Amino acid sequence: MALLQIAEPGQSAKPHQRKLAVGIDLGTTHSLVATVRSSNAETLPNSAGEHLLPSVVRYRLDELPQVGAKALAHVVDDAPNTIMSVKRLMGRGLEDVKRLGENTPYVFESCDNGMPMLRTAAGLKSPVQVSADILRVLAQRGEASLGGELVGAVITVPAYFDDAQRQATKDAAQLAGIQVLRLLNEPTAAAVAYGLDSEQQGTIAVFDLGGGTFDISVLRMHQGVFEVLATGGDSALGGDDFDHAIASWVCAQRGIDSLDIKQQRFLLRQARAAKECLSQLAVANLSFAGWPGASCPLDIELSRAQLNELLDPVIAKTLRATKKTLRDAGLSVAEVGEVVMVGGSTRALRVQEKVGELFGKAPLTSIDPDRVVALGAARQADVLVGNQAGEEMLLLDVLPLSLGLETMGGLVEKVIDRNTPIPVARAQDFTTYQDGQTAMAIHVLQGERDLVQSCRSLSRFELRGIPPMAAGAAKIRVTFQVDADGLLEVSARELTSGVAASVQVKPSYGLSEDQIAEMIKASWSNVEEDRSARSLREQQVEADRLLEAIAAAMQADAERLLNEAEQQLVVTQMEALIAARNGDDHHAIAKQIEVLSKATDEFAARRMDDSIKKALAGQAVEDL
Repeated sequence: MALLQIAEPGQSAKPHQRKLAVGIDLGTTHSLVATVRSSNAETLPNSAGEHLLPSVVRYRLDELPQVGAKALAHVVDDAPNTIMSVKRLMGRGLEDVKRLGENTPYVFESCDNGMPMLRTAAGLKSPVQVSADILRVLAQRGEASLGGELVGAVITVPAYFDDAQRQATKDAAQLAGIQVLRLLNEPTAAAVAYGLDSEQQGTIAVFDLGGGTFDISVLRMHQGVFEVLATGGDSALGGDDFDHAIASWVCAQRGIDSLDIKQQRFLLRQARAAKECLSQLAVANLSFAGWPGASCPLDIELSRAQLNELLDPVIAKTLRATKKTLRDAGLSVAEVGEVVMVGGSTRALRVQEKVGELFGKAPLTSIDPDRVVALGAARQADVLVGNQAGEEMLLLDVLPLSLGLETMGGLVEKVIDRNTPIPVARAQDFTTYQDGQTAMAIHVLQGERDLVQSCRSLSRFELRGIPPMAAGAAKIRVTFQVDADGLLEVSARELTSGVAASVQVKPSYGLSEDQIAEMIKASWSNVEEDRSARSLREQQVEADRLLEAIAAAMQADAERLLNEAEQQLVVTQMEALIAARNGDDHHAIAKQIEVLSKATDEFAARRMDDSIKKALAGQAVEDL
C-alpha cells in the first residue's frame, strides 16, 4: 500500500525542501551572484567557471544584448553602444548625467519622467534597463546553478544610495523578473559575511572601495544584531580614479596632449592591468601594442613606488571621509575593533597599508573583497526565505540624509534625522495657517539645511477635506515610514475628521553620491548662516500672522472701538513692522512685533469686552 503525503495548512507538500534564493552584488565594475549551500555561502560561476561578471552591456541592432566579458571586449571598438559603470547613472537626472558627457562616449536624451536615456544601436535605453540586463544574466546563472526557479534575491546597494537610487535598483530587478526580498546596504552585507563566518563582536568599520563608489560604515555587532552607527563616503570615488591617475601620468611621460575615446579606453585598460599587476610584483609594464592611432608610443614601466605616489591623493580622500564618519558615530579610532576591507580596489597594497596606519591594526582581508558583499547578501537571503529557521539576525541600517517637510516661510522641519536606524516610522503634528483653511500642501524634502531651496525635493501631495476651523485649530498628523529597503511613504491625516492622504515617494531620479556628500558638508559649513536664515524666516512668518490678524480686526471694529489718534498709532506701528519684515534683520522684526503687540493690547481688550457684552445681552442674571 502506498503512503499518501499530506501537508499542514498553508505549507507546501515538501515543507523541508530548501527554497532557492540568492544574494546579488550589483557593482559598478563587476557583479556577482551567491547562495548558501550546506550552510556555506559561495559565489556562483558561469559555464566557463568565471565568478565575476563585468558590469558591461553592449547593444546591437536586432540582436540580444551582450553582457559581461563579451561586451567588455568591445569597449574600445564599439564604445557608444557598450555601456560601462551604469551604476553611476542610476537615480540621476538628465542634467546630472550631461555633466558626464565630456568623459563618456554616450549620447543622452530626455524622456517624460526626467530619466536620462542612452542612444544605442538597439534604440533608447535607460540606466534601469541596462541594469536589468545585468541582473537578468545573474538570475539566470543562479537558476542554472541551483537547478530551479528562484524564490527571490537580496540585492545590495551603496549605503549612500538615496530613495530614488534604491527605487531605480528595485525597478531594474522587477524588469529582470526578480523578486526582491530586500535591498541591503553593501557595508552591512560585508558585516554579515564576517560576523557569521568569524563570529565577530563589537564595533567594526567597513571600508568599501569599489570601482566607482566609496562607502565607509561603522557598525556595532552583538548577538546577531547588526546596527549601523554612521555612514559616510566621498564623491563618486573608486578604482576608476586610480586608473585615471595612472593614465594621466602615462600621458605626461609620453607627451600625449589629447586622447580620443578609443585611445582613452585603451589606456585605461592598460592602467588597470598595471595596477592589478603591482599587487603582486614590484614593477609592471604598460604595453601599447594595438594602440588605436597612427603611431604606437613606446611601452613604459611603472614601479610600485611610483604607483603609491599616484594613489596617495585619492586614498587621502577616503581617509578624510573615514575620520568624519567616526566623528559622526561618536567613536575614536582606538574604539574600532576590526576593519573589514570590501571592494576590488582594496586589493591595492597601498590602500591596505594606509588604512592599517589609520586604525593601528591590519584590516581583515580573509574573505575575498570582491565577493564578501555577495556572500553576505546570500546569507541574508537564506534567512529571509526561511531556510535558516533558527537563525536570529537583525539588520539595522541607517538613513543617509534627513527627511522632513516644508513649513511656512520656506523652512524645513526635519521629521527623521540622518543616521537614524531603519526601518523607522515617525509622526509629527502640524496645523493650519489661515482661518477656514480646508486643504494643506505637503512637500517632502531630503537634506541637512534649514531652507527648502537648499534641500532636495522628493515629492508633493495635498490633503483636502479639512473641516473649516480657526487658524491653528486643525490638527494634521504627518507620518513618515521608511522600510527596510530605505524606501519612503508619507501619509497625512486630519485627526478630528479622519480625512487622509498618502504618497509612495518614488521620484524618477535621485541624488548623486557627490550631491549627498556636498549636502552633508554644506550643513556643517553653513550652520551659522542657516541658523540666521531660519530665525529670519520664522520672524517673518510671525510678523505676517500678526499683521493679518490685526488688519482683519481693524476692518471689523476700529471705527467703533478706537478714536482717530488710536487708529493712527496702530497703522503707524503696522507700517513699521511691514518695513522691518521686508528687511533682513530678524532682531529688528522681533522687536517691532513686540512694539505692535503692546500698541494693540488695549484694542484687543476692548474687542473681548465687546464680545462678552454681546454674548450676555438680553439674558437675566439668574439664567447665568
